[in-house]
Amino acid sequence: MQHDPIAPDDAQRSPARRPADVDHPVLAVVRDRWSPRAIAAGAAVDPGAVATMLEAARWAPSSGNAQPWRYIVFDDTVPAERERARACLKPRNEWAHAAPVLMVSVVSRTWPDSDEINPSALHDVGAASMALCLQATALGLVCHQMAGFDRQRARDVCALPDGSDPVAFIAVGHPGRLDDLDPSRRRRELRERRRRPIDETAFVGRYGGPGFAP
Repeated sequence: MQHDPIAPDDAQRSPARRPADVDHPVLAVVRDRWSPRAIAAGAAVDPGAVATMLEAARWAPSSGNAQPWRYIVFDDTVPAERERARACLKPRNEWAHAAPVLMVSVVSRTWPDSDEINPSALHDVGAASMALCLQATALGLVCHQMAGFDRQRARDVCALPDGSDPVAFIAVGHPGRLDDLDPSRRRRELRERRRRPIDETAFVGRYGGPGFAP
C-alpha cells in the first residue's frame, strides 16, 4: 500500500499525520501516527484536547485493572514547573522545549495496596501511552515520546513517591516548521519511515521459529 511522500510545497511544515507504507490494512490512525520533532512554539494546545488524550489513556487495558499509569502535565498554567521539566531533557531533545505541553508518564511498580511487584506495569503504561498518542494523532496534534532525560531530576521535579518511576517525557503541540529544526533533525523528519517486516518480529510456535505469514 503506497502513500505519497511529503510534497515539496508542504515540506516547510511537519505534518501531524504521516502515513506509513503498511503491508496489511490497519486503522488510519495507526497508519498515520508518527513522532514529529517540529513543534510550533507558542501555539497553545486546548486543555480540552489534553483531557481527551488522557481519557484515551484512561481506558487502556491493564493487568488486573491495576491501571499503573500516572501522567504529570506541564502546561501554560504552571510555566515555572514546565521550565523545570524542560531542564530534565537531554541536549539531544532540546527541540522539545518548543512544546507548549510536556507530560511525564509514570509507572507505579507495585500492585495497588500491596508491596508486591506488578510484572506487567511497564507494559500497561506503554499501552496507555499508545492510546494517548493515537488520540493526539486523531486530533491533528504532535505527540512525541522521549526516553532521553535525567531520571533522578525528573523524579524530583514530579515529586514522585516511593514505588513510582518516570517512564517517558511526552511532547505535545501543533505541527511546526521544519526550518526551525537544525539540519540533522530536519533530515530525520523527512526520511523514509521504516519497520522490520512482520516475519522478523512474529514467530510461529517458538522464538526464532518460522516467521508468521498469512
